[in-house]
Amino acid sequence: MGEPEAHERGRDRAEAGTDKAPDTERRPGPWRRGLVLAVCALLLGLLLLLHDHLTDRAGLGSLVETFLPWCGLFVPVLLAAALWRRSASAVVALLLPAFAWVSLFGGLLLDKSEAGGDLTVVTHNVAAENTDPAGTARQLARSGADLLALEELSDEARGTYEKELAQAYPHHTVQGTVGLWSKLPLSDTRPVDVLRGNVGPAAQKRQREHPEQVPVDPPRALRTTVATKKGPLAVYVAHLGSVRVMPRGGFWTQSRDAGATKLAQAVADEQLERVVVLGDLNGTTDDRALSGLTSRLTSAQADAGDGFGFSWPAAFPMARIDQILVRGLDPKSAWVLPETGSDHLPVGARLSW
Repeated sequence: MGEPEAHERGRDRAEAGTDKAPDTERRPGPWRRGLVLAVCALLLGLLLLLHDHLTDRAGLGSLVETFLPWCGLFVPVLLAAALWRRSASAVVALLLPAFAWVSLFGGLLLDKSEAGGDLTVVTHNVAAENTDPAGTARQLARSGADLLALEELSDEARGTYEKELAQAYPHHTVQGTVGLWSKLPLSDTRPVDVLRGNVGPAAQKRQREHPEQVPVDPPRALRTTVATKKGPLAVYVAHLGSVRVMPRGGFWTQSRDAGATKLAQAVADEQLERVVVLGDLNGTTDDRALSGLTSRLTSAQADAGDGFGFSWPAAFPMARIDQILVRGLDPKSAWVLPETGSDHLPVGARLSW
């Protein structure tokens, strides 16, 4: 082989080597890979930490806060993507949402229940369309609750519940669509007005235009005094307005929000030291709409439960919207009861003076 040819081949190999070198140099390192994943992780962490600053326009804040615990599922998803991309920056960024989620909800994963207690309470939205109210009533009676609050009682099913629960609960009161069955005497019972704004925008327009055609809605909340061996106890049973997804209006919460404000005011005005609020509040304790209640009352599930205690929907519970809130009492344990045929699960708690 001649010298010119050898020189040409050497030059070709050198050029080939220099062609590969830039590809290697252009390949980003682990701290520069997956920057989009890192940004997503940081945004998730900020959402968890600053959710109360999120706008509530079109009910966005309430919607996010209702399902806030489920945001934790994005952490392992993002982590898997970060490991696949071999992105060190994304892995480090995920520490923020992981820390935020554990700070907010980690305590709920622990079993905080204790033995003892003076009073067992259960609340259940029995569902107006429940096809087996008798079976539901018998199942609830077997819970052994001293106080049993029922919401969404229909006129057709009311007699069935009264008949099936009469033996276990000698005292009861029904105000509109809510009722309280008790093993202890009741007194000073009255309805609580939580109905303002309890209809959608279209119905509100009809109310303004034709008020004479608007039917009077039955009460959806009550207040009564329970005579216990350790003194009087004020009990509120409530079913706040529903939340709805409107095609153009977003997450509509006006009914629920207005009712929560009025219920919170009633509790604030309550003269008795010990108070229990039972019912379907159509909101979680993380939801800002219930802050008027949660700032004055303690959640039995948060203080003495085991897990999140999701109660709705019964087929696949995703949120705790059925609440037991107390003042002047110490929750000892809290739990979710088995399905009854309603679209909600019953929830119970054991309370102590």
